[in-house]
Amino acid sequence: MSTFRVLLTPGDGIGPEVLAEATKVLARIERRFRHEFVYEEETIGGAALDRYGVALRPETVAKAKASQAVLFGAVGGPKWDDPRAARRPEDAILGMRKQLGLFANLRPVRIYPEMIAQSTLKPEVLEGVDMVVIRELTGGLYFGQPKKRWESARGRQSVDTLRYSEKEVARVMHVGFQLARQRRKKLTSVDKANVLRTGQMWREIAVEVGKQYPDVELEHILVDACAMYLIRRPASFDVIVTENMFGDILTDEAAMLAGSMGMMPSASLGRRTKNGLGIGLYEPIHGSAPDIAGQGKANPLAMILSTAMMLRLSLGLEAEAAAIESAVDGVIGEGYRTPDIAAAGDNVVNTTKMGDLVAERV
Repeated sequence: MSTFRVLLTPGDGIGPEVLAEATKVLARIERRFRHEFVYEEETIGGAALDRYGVALRPETVAKAKASQAVLFGAVGGPKWDDPRAARRPEDAILGMRKQLGLFANLRPVRIYPEMIAQSTLKPEVLEGVDMVVIRELTGGLYFGQPKKRWESARGRQSVDTLRYSEKEVARVMHVGFQLARQRRKKLTSVDKANVLRTGQMWREIAVEVGKQYPDVELEHILVDACAMYLIRRPASFDVIVTENMFGDILTDEAAMLAGSMGMMPSASLGRRTKNGLGIGLYEPIHGSAPDIAGQGKANPLAMILSTAMMLRLSLGLEAEAAAIESAVDGVIGEGYRTPDIAAAGDNVVNTTKMGDLVAERV
């Protein structure tokens, strides 16, 4: 029997609800494949602000570093939405990424044929969509200094700094090219090189790194054009690599190709070990959705699929990851839906039932 240590950070809103369904599915993985998952749980985000005065405690980071992976629910909500607050729930996810050295966020976008009508795009546009968007996580506007607000005789002013180093760009590019080699051998680098100095450097480094992967086609697209092409011709993309803020925006847009953020998992990865694995943070991209928290309406599939990514990328359990993905395929194929992805004639189920259905099929 293999034992794996996983830190659970449920967070706010629907985070605890969807994470509970993911651990339910993992319990079936334990029984079927004879593994043991040893969990620790930590309070983060708004709940941690209320309890401890900070969104992410050093003790939580220490437990994350002692684990093989982190399953992260969601953070935030109207209660903590003061834009002038010195401490915010989002400090938890930003701090965790920084403290664990997680620099590449992978967000796969796949269209389920049974759900193609749920998208606002025409079915013929969506045919063949299967991409991964890789977002750089540690640089750019979110972390660059100086970052401040002040008042002067001219009124309120503020500044954020868009800063990148060669190392930050090169390492995320390597992740992208290595992934593209395992897929359809095409990488799209997204920048704003016609305006931004950082974009010009980004493009130069993409070309330099690309020379080490001559079997992978490299194309460059400006971020505004990429946003348009995601709607106009999304099937043309295989692996997209872009900087922090652009990736934040484009991945939410790409999620809508599948009809709902409730279907979109993600993995945040850092340095790999010799066996190709390493600690990762796995989370759904849908956020805390406080308007439906506690009502049984939350879609747990993004969290469950994030768990499958954890099994594959941090724990090296390919068959177990495939078993979860196959179970989700089966549930979708049989017409079961949570309210966010339901159409006329679908069998609408609540959060708990959806988790039960996936677990039963593992």
